Amino acid sequence: MLRKFEITENKFVESEKLVAPVLLYINPDENEKRYLIDDLKIDEHTLNSSLDPDELSRLEFEPEHIAIILKRPRNYSGKDFLLFKTTSQGMFLFSDKLVIILSDDLNIFEGKHFLKIKSVKDLMLRIVLGAVYHFLEHLKIFNTISDELEKKVNTSMGNKYLINLFTLEKSLVYYLNAINSNSLVFEKLKYYSQKIGFNFEENEMLEDLIIENTQCYRQSEIYSNILASLMDARVSIVSNNINLLMKTLNIITILIMVPTLVVSAFSMNVKIPLADHPHAFYIIMGLALISVFTVVLIWKKMKW
Repeated sequence: MLRKFEITENKFVESEKLVAPVLLYINPDENEKRYLIDDLKIDEHTLNSSLDPDELSRLEFEPEHIAIILKRPRNYSGKDFLLFKTTSQGMFLFSDKLVIILSDDLNIFEGKHFLKIKSVKDLMLRIVLGAVYHFLEHLKIFNTISDELEKKVNTSMGNKYLINLFTLEKSLVYYLNAINSNSLVFEKLKYYSQKIGFNFEENEMLEDLIIENTQCYRQSEIYSNILASLMDARVSIVSNNINLLMKTLNIITILIMVPTLVVSAFSMNVKIPLADHPHAFYIIMGLALISVFTVVLIWKKMKW
């Protein structure tokens, strides 16, 4: 699917023109791929890399354009069961246009940083900045989910919430790799900024972008280390909850068994004391209750 955009009076709007400076391809079909390869001279391997979610970020210089493979978060689906994934995004910067290739329909133009666009290079940097902000938003979600799962683990006696935490930790590892991969591209963009033709404002934005990405990486690293270091403690909490439950069940079992023993002793089909006593039933029930209170007192005294 192809969507066209243009920059009019510093505003980024969708266009119906035949020729537009910004082309967004979402999961391009074979005809669109042939146009990109044959007419725009985009390398076929680089094009396929844009659609490969496992591809690493990179920057390449071609005769007629600059190719950037960037990592960004995928839209989360409930079917993923707390597994947050990343995807790849291709951007091909020509002298007069920008071609963007996505495998999924992602809203990459949202955010207040898209309110004022001056050029296709400016737009490219803002898209990259949007990817960094997207990672930061997901990290906030990670923190919220982690806090909720921790509360549930404290009272849980099963593996469900532990598995959710393991899945969340796995997602953070994916994000760490993606953010680190992007950082190498950003440093390369800074190194070749003069060759690419960034002006002063664009260089400043690139500096801010690198700082934001570094903070994003450190934040995700902290979250990942916290989850990993406390996982053993959370496993111990679940085991301790099970032990407390078994202890409670044992107490209940003993409290039931002791009066049962008393009642059973007076239920034998032999000659026993109180067999002819008119209040034998109440006396036996009293002895059973006394036995229960005796066990409770012994339990407290021994601090079991």
